[in-house]
Amino acid sequence: MLDRLLYRDGLMLIVDKPAGLPVHAGPGGGDNLENYFEALRFGLPRDPALAHRLDRDTSGCLALGRHPKALRKLGKLFSGGEVEKTYWAITKGVPEKLSGTIDAPLKKESRGSGWRVVIADDGQPAVTTYRTLAQKDGLAFIEAKPKTGRTHQIRVHLESLGAPILGDPQYGELSKEDRAQPMMLHARRLIVPISKNKEPVVAEAPPPEAMQALLNQLGA
Repeated sequence: MLDRLLYRDGLMLIVDKPAGLPVHAGPGGGDNLENYFEALRFGLPRDPALAHRLDRDTSGCLALGRHPKALRKLGKLFSGGEVEKTYWAITKGVPEKLSGTIDAPLKKESRGSGWRVVIADDGQPAVTTYRTLAQKDGLAFIEAKPKTGRTHQIRVHLESLGAPILGDPQYGELSKEDRAQPMMLHARRLIVPISKNKEPVVAEAPPPEAMQALLNQLGA
């Protein structure tokens, strides 16, 4: 994880989370991001902690607070929409409108022994802006910026445009082959105004190899 450190100061760390690694331990145990937090203390008395979340299958920029005061500050920035988050996605299908704003409330819905997120009038407000950067052979390379931080927000919003994310295990009408590959959703950039007296922190994570290969095919 030290090799995946993108930014460090006295308040915050930003790491490039690998795809497939959950941020928390699941009920069945197994590896998770928090197992590596002790190695990221850098001399402080306690481990850093998550300032926000990424899905297990999403790669890229993830911010950690280095102590309780920093976590409170980051929590206010994220909940107040003051952190600019940019995601890259490769989708199966091209949105009819190549750019725009998706304003569709979301809520969790129980399904058997599990759950999924659905668009519902009685859900929590959820807004995502997007633009299509490249398209070829029925695939699209989309930049998405969530203005809210709902669970599975970008995945559900893009699926609602008829452009589900390749490799998504839950959403969209994807073939077995499309679901078998890694999920092509990457937290590309964070812009965090952590200090009032300094310019915002900008961190970028390179796309994983599998995503970069598809981007090359798309000419992006």
